[in-house]
This record gives sequence, C-alpha cells and structure tokens, in this order.
Amino acid sequence: MGVGLPMSLSPSSVSAFKDCPLAFKFGYLDRLPQPPSPAASKGTMVHRALELLHDRPAAERTIDAALADLGRARIEMADHPDITELELTDDELDRFHAQAEELVHRYFLLEDPTKVHAIGLELKLAATIGRLTLRGIIDRLDLDEDGELIVTDYKTGAVPSEFFEQSRMGGVHIYALLCEKVFGKRPARVQLLYLSKPEAIIALPSEQSVRGVERKTTAIWTAVERACSTGDFRPNPGRLCDYCTFKPYCPAHGGDPQLAAELRGPGTVIAPSLPLLTPA
Repeated sequence: MGVGLPMSLSPSSVSAFKDCPLAFKFGYLDRLPQPPSPAASKGTMVHRALELLHDRPAAERTIDAALADLGRARIEMADHPDITELELTDDELDRFHAQAEELVHRYFLLEDPTKVHAIGLELKLAATIGRLTLRGIIDRLDLDEDGELIVTDYKTGAVPSEFFEQSRMGGVHIYALLCEKVFGKRPARVQLLYLSKPEAIIALPSEQSVRGVERKTTAIWTAVERACSTGDFRPNPGRLCDYCTFKPYCPAHGGDPQLAAELRGPGTVIAPSLPLLTPA
C-alpha cells in the first residue's frame, strides 16, 4: 500500500532518506514523535543565541553579549518540551547550561563576529527543481568584502571523521543550490562551524558541484516517489541504528513497523497484523 508524498524535501530529510528510508517514513511521513535529546536541545539553544548575537550591531557582538543572548535563549526555551521533557536532574541541567556556555565561548575562536556582514539569519529558502520543491533554513547568509555570498551552518556536535566529512557537507551544498535558484548567484563559500572542537570545514562550490547536488537531490526525490507509490521503505542497518528512536520497530532488528504507531501515545489504535476472527 502506498503512502502520500511529502510536500517538499529539506537537507535534513534528504539525509534521513539516504541514511534509512524506513526511519525517513517514520519521522517525516508518519510524523511519529521522538523524545528530545540533550545534544539536540543544547544545539537549538546555542543556535538561537548566535542568531540573537548577529542581530546586534557589529560593535556590540562581544562574548558578554553572546552569553546574555544565551541567557535570553534559555528563558525562551525554559517551558519548551525540548527542555522540560529531558527530565534532567538539577546537576545535569547545570552541566547542560555550562556546556552551552562553553560552545558559545568556542564560537569566538572560529571567527570575529564584529567582521561578519550577515544578510540573512535563520533564512528560509525554497525553490522548485523539476517535480521537487526543495526547502531549507540557512543558519546565516553573509556577504564578504567582495560582495560574494557565504553560507554558514553552525554545528554543536562532534567533528566528523574524514570518511564522513563529505556527507556532512551535503546539506550546505544544497543551501548553495538554493541560493543559486533563489538569488541567481552561487555562493563563493559554504562552511560548517563546529563549535565543539572548534573547527571550520570549508568548501568552495563550483558549477560542477552544484549541478552534482541538483542531480543527486532529484534522484533522491525520484526514489522517495517510488517508495511512496509502493509503500516499500526498506531499513538500512548500520552504525546509526544505536541512536534511532525507531529501532525497536525495525524489522532489521526483529521489530514490527506497524507497532510504531504506539509512539503517538495512549489511545492509539494499532491495526492487527492478521484479520480479527469473529467467534462463531
């Protein structure tokens, strides 16, 4: 049985489908809830702080200002499920906020924010490519001294090994494609700023690389269309399984995908795997 097509794809959903079509279906089509993680919630808080920092006049972008913006982000998120559902102890929550402060401090080791000319913060872009609507939210879009576009994406997780580095660059290369489609101009540079180390991974988009991303993204959409038409979303077992919310429901690990509906909570009706028999 087929399922409905998503309205669009984003860099994260493209990556999710490549990693595991079944997890993509659970998360992006069935929209099954996933518990928040300290790492993801911390990343959201730090992203918000840096957004607020770059919304300030250049001369005001100091470490003290950034920590004040982190404090504002902390207040904004205090009652959000991404924080309240973490169920952290007081000591764990203190450590959570201390680690967020450390990430903000390390940002200043990567660049001088007073010299950044941001023209877009949390910038939403969308473009139509063939049958596909491609969407994305760019953390920061800058203009350099030569008037060239720079795409910047903050990362608060670990720096990937060289083996996985190119796969992690896929998202910002999609942003480069979106910029070209929307603004008619290819960015001169795309960069991932890993705050945890800190380290910057930089790539220079070319005509060849952007066209390559366009072909690959279109091919992913064709695969999504096929999977939605047939209902065939096969799992792709690998290293990411240990971090997947849906592992207990994955047939590659002995689970039943139909039972994943119980993640919606009490009252969920789960279709039986066999027809119900009526007593004679």
